[in-house]
Amino acid sequence: MKVWVIIPTYNEAENILPLLSSLLSLLPNAFVLVVDDHSPDGTGDLVERIGDERVHLIRREKRLGYASALLTGLKYAVSKGASFVVQMDADFSHEPKSLPRLLSKMAEGADIVIGSRYLWGCRLDGLSFPRKILSRVANFLVEKIFKLPVKDSTSGFRVYRKEAIERLPLEGWKVEGFCLNFLLTILAFWRGLNIVEVPIPFPQRRRGKSKLTMKRLLEAALALWKIYFWEKTGKWLGSPLLEQVKEERQPTHQGMGDFVPLRKGQRETEEGGRKPKEGEKPKGKEGEPTTPLSP
Repeated sequence: MKVWVIIPTYNEAENILPLLSSLLSLLPNAFVLVVDDHSPDGTGDLVERIGDERVHLIRREKRLGYASALLTGLKYAVSKGASFVVQMDADFSHEPKSLPRLLSKMAEGADIVIGSRYLWGCRLDGLSFPRKILSRVANFLVEKIFKLPVKDSTSGFRVYRKEAIERLPLEGWKVEGFCLNFLLTILAFWRGLNIVEVPIPFPQRRRGKSKLTMKRLLEAALALWKIYFWEKTGKWLGSPLLEQVKEERQPTHQGMGDFVPLRKGQRETEEGGRKPKEGEKPKGKEGEPTTPLSP
C-alpha cells in the first residue's frame, strides 16, 4: 500500500514544517507532496530545505488556485504509483491523527473516504458562526439537489483510491476554489463509486489566515447552479465548468464526457445515455430504437 498525501499551500510557512513532521511520524512509509502557489512567505523554501526523500515539492510560478493545485497533486501522485491519495489542508484544521481512521475504510472497500464535519458527534471549533451557516447550507443544497448519500461534500480532507481517481476527470476544469471538492463528489456518485464518510473534529486554524474569500464563495454558488442546470438540460449555462474531453464513447451531455447522472431505476444504454422513462421509446442515431444493456 503506497500512500501519498497532497497538501496545496499558499502562505503556510508557520504551519508546514510542524505538519510535515507530524505526518511523517504518523505515516513513516507515506510520501508527501506540497503544491505551493508561489507563496510570498517562503513556504516553498522551507519545504525544499527539508531534504527528506519522502517529501516532494511542486513550485508554481504564480498563484493558480486551490483546485488547480489539488488536480496537479492527484495526477502527480498517481504517476508515482500511489495506491491511495490523501488530500488535506496545511493549517491543522485537518488533524493528521484522523488519517488512520480514514485509511482504514479503504481496507473495507471504499473508493473515496471523506472526513466529515457533519456526522453525529463532530466538533466545528474551526468555523465561525457565519461560516458554519454557509457551510451547512452549501452541503445541504448539494445533498438534496443531487440526492447524494454524503453530508459533507465540500470537505477538503479525504482519501481517494487510485482507481477512483482514474475514473474522474482531472483535466479541463474551469474552477479555482474549493467548489472542486463537491463537483468531484457529484461526479464520483454518478460514476457509482463507493463514497464513505468518517466523522472528524474540525479545530481552529493554528496559525496564518484563511484563504476563503467572497470570490470563492460566489464561484461555488455559480458552480452549483451550473452543474444543476447541466444535469437537467445537458447544456452549460454560460461558460462550462469542464471543457469537453475526448472519450471513447460519444458524450451524452455536452462538456462532461460520459458522466451521465444515473438515478435509481436507471442504467446505461449502449449509447452511454439514460434508460428512457416508462412509455418513452429510446432513439438511436437515425431515430431508430436502441436496446438497453442487460442489468
